Amino acid sequence: MSVPDYMQCAEDHQTVLVVVQPMGIVPEDQFFRIYKRISSVSQVSIRDSQRVLFIRYRHHYPPENNEWGDFQTHRKVVGLISVTSCNTAKEWPQTSDRFHGQKEVFGSTLYDSRLLVFGLQGEVAEQQRTDVAFYPSYDDCPDVEKRVEDFVESIFIVLESKRLDRATDKSGDKLQLLCVPFEKKDFVGLDTDSRHYKKRCQGRMRKHVGDLCLQAGMLQDALVHYHMAVELLRSVNDFLWLGAALEGLCSASVIFHYPGGTSGKSGARKPGVSSAADAGKRHRPGAQEVLIDPGALTTNAISADTSTEIGRAKNCLSQEDIIEKYKEAISNYGKYKSAGVIELEACIKAVRVLAIQKRAMEASEFLQNAVYINLGQLSEEEKIQRYSVLSELYELIGFHRKSAFFKRVAAMQCVAPTIPEPGWKACYKLLLETLPGYSLSLDPKDFSKGTHRGWAAVQLRLLHELVYASRRMGNPGLSVRHLSFLLQTMLDFLSDQEKKEVTQSLENYTSKCPGGMEVISLPDGLKLPPVPFTKLPIVRSVSLLNLPASLRPHKVKGLLGQGMSSASPFIYSPITMHSRGDERSKKIDFQWVQGDVCEVQLMVYNPMPFELRVENMGLLTSGVDFESLPAALSLPAESGLYPVTLVGVPRTAGNITINGYHTSVFGVSSDCLLEGLVGVKSSGCMVEVVPSLPRLQLCTSLPRSAHLSSEDLSTSVSLQLFNGETQQLTITLENIGTEMLNTLELTSKTLSTKEKLFGEFLTWDLQDALSHLPLKSGQSVSIPVNISAKLDFSGQENLLHDLNDDGISVTGLPVSSPLRQVLKPRAENKPVGTDASKNEFNHVKVGILSSNCVHYFFFPSLSAVEFLQPECTPKTIFLCILKQAQLT
Repeated sequence: MSVPDYMQCAEDHQTVLVVVQPMGIVPEDQFFRIYKRISSVSQVSIRDSQRVLFIRYRHHYPPENNEWGDFQTHRKVVGLISVTSCNTAKEWPQTSDRFHGQKEVFGSTLYDSRLLVFGLQGEVAEQQRTDVAFYPSYDDCPDVEKRVEDFVESIFIVLESKRLDRATDKSGDKLQLLCVPFEKKDFVGLDTDSRHYKKRCQGRMRKHVGDLCLQAGMLQDALVHYHMAVELLRSVNDFLWLGAALEGLCSASVIFHYPGGTSGKSGARKPGVSSAADAGKRHRPGAQEVLIDPGALTTNAISADTSTEIGRAKNCLSQEDIIEKYKEAISNYGKYKSAGVIELEACIKAVRVLAIQKRAMEASEFLQNAVYINLGQLSEEEKIQRYSVLSELYELIGFHRKSAFFKRVAAMQCVAPTIPEPGWKACYKLLLETLPGYSLSLDPKDFSKGTHRGWAAVQLRLLHELVYASRRMGNPGLSVRHLSFLLQTMLDFLSDQEKKEVTQSLENYTSKCPGGMEVISLPDGLKLPPVPFTKLPIVRSVSLLNLPASLRPHKVKGLLGQGMSSASPFIYSPITMHSRGDERSKKIDFQWVQGDVCEVQLMVYNPMPFELRVENMGLLTSGVDFESLPAALSLPAESGLYPVTLVGVPRTAGNITINGYHTSVFGVSSDCLLEGLVGVKSSGCMVEVVPSLPRLQLCTSLPRSAHLSSEDLSTSVSLQLFNGETQQLTITLENIGTEMLNTLELTSKTLSTKEKLFGEFLTWDLQDALSHLPLKSGQSVSIPVNISAKLDFSGQENLLHDLNDDGISVTGLPVSSPLRQVLKPRAENKPVGTDASKNEFNHVKVGILSSNCVHYFFFPSLSAVEFLQPECTPKTIFLCILKQAQLT
């Protein structure tokens, strides 16, 4: 036997084997429809009996395996169902001959057979035959299942008769010696009269009867026969058949302990009335149903009443003993090179039992032994099947990485050099199934948490194999997706040389098939999510920028109260407050204007060892219509943080949310969302967009100020006035926007000053300007403004301060610390005879400072004043010193 059945399990020893084969020309889809209906009859309750017969169906079975039917009866083909098409009566004789020829293939072991003929009608079809069923078509065959049940009952009748014949064989010295195919030549010329030979015959027959009892549903009797066979075969060192007897004992015990089966297929067996445990109870020792007339066991005969030979306590193995007996059986099989298939299948059965017992380490030992069993020259297909089954078994016991290893070996076997037509699709499918075992997912979101699981070197190798397999399949889009995933998720584990090679390969692939953000659906239903390049470049911070000072919208104070006629009551709710807090944390405290260019600044850096070219980079937004203006940038190799400003124009008003940005790198378009970026600092991502506002450009007739500047001021002018002087200023307003100007108000604000102003400092007349409203785009209007300087310097006596220790009394405003006056000593400290009326103080240094406005004063009684203008300080300072220390 050279072809193992990798789906074997312990409960298969209880089944009878039925082969279902097509005969002649039968459409494949129609055949498997009928095969599925036939195989649904997997267990049949026998009439007039409490026993159940289990059936195992195969649509292909090697004839050489049938030769091992005496060694283990569940390997014997006992039933044949042929499916054929026959359209005319002339074809029937030839069809009948084919059926007889097909029966001859398994003729030595068949108990019964059936022929299902589809398409034949008429006189021939009306004939009543037991072994042939005629149906008009594949769709019109309602009683197929009933025919199969009758067929199974006929098999049971033959099985029961053979069991009774074998058990009551009292042929004396001529007891048959059962052999496996490779043993027949070894027993030629042996002494058949020796005690050793007779014990061998008895032990093998006992084992054979145990198999028949197990198939016939007599579990307890099977256990007894297996026990006696083990004792007999062990005494004559018949190791091969001893292993079979031990395995039969294990199978019967497994059926007793696990009536639901060990194959893992739900619904494969239906424990209940026909359960193995109940069968064992029904056929307990001493029950009414016994094999034959009870009698003493003779040397040359098999007794039916085995209940007196072995106590019931020894009949069924414990769960621990099952594994020990399996080990012993496999050890005995290993002594025969030709029993490699039997040994391999026994290992698989033991693993399935250990999986149910949750003994993973012991199961792995059996599997490790199965790996090294030599089965001779296997075909490539058989190798693929072997490695795939090993992978499934390792998965069954929880060894996921080991399972992935063997599945990957099976994938590589699909494209072995010795195969004339490599199966790249099968290879790709198997490679995909290995991903969970290597802690690898094709969803980039699983790698965005920052923690990497698994061996990166193995994962890189597997991803490269997926790329190569998809390319050989003729699917470049799939290759681009896998290569993009490799570059995005494994960037930290690539060397500089590998980064260059991967990006070059990606550019070659995208030149034929550009990469995008669409979801790729595979034939087996798997969907590959898009892979955004969030690491090319890496973004560290996102900041929404305010508009320039001249374009920022300002709320009108008079309109602040509108729309809030009734105040809503305050209701405390933790949930509401929490959500409001989140909204406030996201929303920016400034506004953008519809139609104006808005900016978002990103701080990025390039992790690649070469220059990174990013094309078509723009913003992803939601909430309002937004026109993103794409940008292109080139980042130097391994650059530090580099500011990148992305701009766009909101076309409607409302709340706009910056969701992320899109890029095009190496021919792959990516949509990178901010929520998927790790370690990104952001002050908020939502901002209010107000409707379009008029834009005015202001021009004056005065020159610009060289000293006053502020980011809050769009322009500043400078003017020198003496006290009492008046000068006119012309302000020109031009509408440079798209909105019409309907209203115009002009207000003035005088910054804080210590001097008292007489009258209005600024006066204007808007009548002429208002007559030009509404002001359309491109139109302008002029407003004359009169500036008058009328200041009062009286009432300053209480502001006397000593500026220095020289004793001079000073009248004026407080002096800030940066201003230091250099003055003469006080009068009382002067030498005797000095005249205080001398012009010692006729020339005094006076400083005037202002950060908000400039004040100019006229003093007719002051003979000489020098005005200084040092660096700006936050206070306005004026100092005047006279001879009599009085301000007039």
